[in-house]
Amino acid sequence: MTDMTELKSKARKAAFARRKEANAAARADTAGRLSEVLAGYRGVTLAGYMPIRTEIDPLPAMSEAAAHGPVCVPVIEDNGLPLRFARWEPEVQMVPGPFGAQVPATLDWITPEILIVPLVAFDAAGHRLGYGGGFYDRTLEQLRGTGAALAIGFAYDAQETDALPQEPTDAPLDMMVTETRVIDLRSTRA
Repeated sequence: MTDMTELKSKARKAAFARRKEANAAARADTAGRLSEVLAGYRGVTLAGYMPIRTEIDPLPAMSEAAAHGPVCVPVIEDNGLPLRFARWEPEVQMVPGPFGAQVPATLDWITPEILIVPLVAFDAAGHRLGYGGGFYDRTLEQLRGTGAALAIGFAYDAQETDALPQEPTDAPLDMMVTETRVIDLRSTRA
């Protein structure tokens, strides 16, 4: 195991514990701030996610956004590949996909301009720690290479940490939204 792998593994373990505790104590309205942010982007193609484990739930914000424009969810096609995104609506039939996330039964592919990104931990610099598969890093690199893609991390306040171990392939977030605040990170980048 490399030093970086070990550092990320330790950070992930601590973050999972904090997220589990935050999820257990969460109120039902954790997506309110996210809805406020997304209201400024009505009609823009949005990628959300189907929450798994103890992830903060973006579905209320996604449902509101779906009334104003296209919404999609990620589909993992294989290890090592970027994500693809299938159109989602609040009442669409879902089926189990890889890694435990639900995906639409009919895969109507679309390309998002805004991504709500799930995570295990984040820091004030806009770095995120995911599950370790690199899916969002590859996806953001691909989308940003062909045009603008706004990456909005969504998490509980308790998932914030002082600093996260980073590699050159780790894609930074443009914005962080928690149940209580919005952190715009775009102005901190050169």
